[in-house]
Amino acid sequence: MSKEPTSTNRRSFIKTTTAVASAVPIIGMPSIVRAENLGSKTIKVGLIGCGGRGTGAAAQALAADPNIQLWAMGDAFDSQIEGSLEQLTKFAKRSEVAKERQFVGLNAFQQVIDSGVDVVLLASPPGFRPQHLRAAVEGKKHTFAEKPMAVDMAGVKSVLESTELAKKNNVAIQHGFCWRYAPSTRAAYGKILNGDFGRVTSVYGTYMASVYKPIPKDAVKPAGMGDVEWQVRWWTNYAWLSGSPILEQSIHATDKIAWAMGDIDPIAAVGTGGRIQRDDPSNVFDHYSVAYEYPNGVVCHLGARQFSRSHTEVIDRIFCEKGTIVGPAQPRAIDSEGKTSWRYRPEEGAELNMYQVCHNEFFGALRAGEVPNQGEYMAKSTAHAILGREATHTGKRLTWKKLFKSDEDAAPDTLKFEDSFAVAPVPMPGKKS
Repeated sequence: MSKEPTSTNRRSFIKTTTAVASAVPIIGMPSIVRAENLGSKTIKVGLIGCGGRGTGAAAQALAADPNIQLWAMGDAFDSQIEGSLEQLTKFAKRSEVAKERQFVGLNAFQQVIDSGVDVVLLASPPGFRPQHLRAAVEGKKHTFAEKPMAVDMAGVKSVLESTELAKKNNVAIQHGFCWRYAPSTRAAYGKILNGDFGRVTSVYGTYMASVYKPIPKDAVKPAGMGDVEWQVRWWTNYAWLSGSPILEQSIHATDKIAWAMGDIDPIAAVGTGGRIQRDDPSNVFDHYSVAYEYPNGVVCHLGARQFSRSHTEVIDRIFCEKGTIVGPAQPRAIDSEGKTSWRYRPEEGAELNMYQVCHNEFFGALRAGEVPNQGEYMAKSTAHAILGREATHTGKRLTWKKLFKSDEDAAPDTLKFEDSFAVAPVPMPGKKS
């Protein structure tokens, strides 16, 4: 979703739910500065990206506080706005958005930001995230940004710049790495980071699912439609928009690997992957196996794939000196004899929906005059997934330091729907560039 850049290149440019989780700081939670207390003011929210996740974020924002109004909506396609509004009718007048504040097209994000909102929710394809975040921060809007935060290292560096600008402008940045808000996962990782199970010796995280919204084999770009519009309509299939499945989906698993390791920087990664089932015109892999190297000889593994008619699972296995913690749903610890030594039990009356907890904490902080800024964590966790992707795509061992020397930029920020934009070839590990 494009806007004229402000320079030659824009990209270069809590409530605690368990006693255990409160025993240690939750890595990736906000640093706080004081801001104007919003008190009982009606908070006007703007939604940018009105698909399923954006609609979910809007619903959670409206449920978080009875004095929130969905004020403006923006999407590349008007049908997305219509569908989103239909799903939000249970909030009655608070989800009614005047037609003049429903914006369509690649510039809709800026129109939402300029419409008089206090908070924006960013849920467009992640290829646009750095640009949208920068515009929101420049517009001095508090921002919720869905994961991932970028699809390339130019985007990651842009997010880091926006993070610093947000501090100067005294506006909040909240992330959508949803498992960081799950009470059960917080409890388990709180015990891990407390050292209750001894040192972490390895992690194996999986995200094995089916293909998400593949391009139908009989799909043909309509005559007169530009390449950019066609690719945005099928955005999960194109790396410049989605970042590939390891960023768009499996980043939840890589984020929890980083969490288990205390969010310290990895040393390097080596990976394998490719396309086994996919034969459509997309340019993304359908499977990844990545080994992340950490200090003290710790190696953590990601197993990710999008296969049809195959075993599926999303499981974290954190191996520690005194047992193995298995999660994320209903996490438990298993000792060396195979017995359960600890099991998560929710607090009575606690909010257990991790998406809702995220927004409850975000708007609760804003009401209290606090300004969470999680931008640095968000950018680094995105880079963590990019490290695994690039190690896999190149077939090389890639270090964290070398990754941050890259200024890879998958696409210009000034693309328009009608533009021609050739699909990049599928990466070939070991091929000379």
